[in-house]
Amino acid sequence: MKTNTIIAEFPLANTKEGLITVSHIKEPYGEGSKPVVSIGISLNGDNEKPDWKAHIPYENIDDVIAALKAAKEKFAK
Repeated sequence: MKTNTIIAEFPLANTKEGLITVSHIKEPYGEGSKPVVSIGISLNGDNEKPDWKAHIPYENIDDVIAALKAAKEKFAK
């Protein structure tokens, strides 16, 4: 059974009501599917229906973190 557990939620920079929500989703694609981390972006503050979301398998988290750090170092000034 699919379950969604919020891990963290914080304001989306440069918006009035936006939120970033990080969640653990158990069985995201049906019974027996592996859990994922979901990153949801909501412009209006509704974490139940995000405008964008990405599901990241736990096996890929370290690679995604490394890529985000590289992007920040290269482009965020």
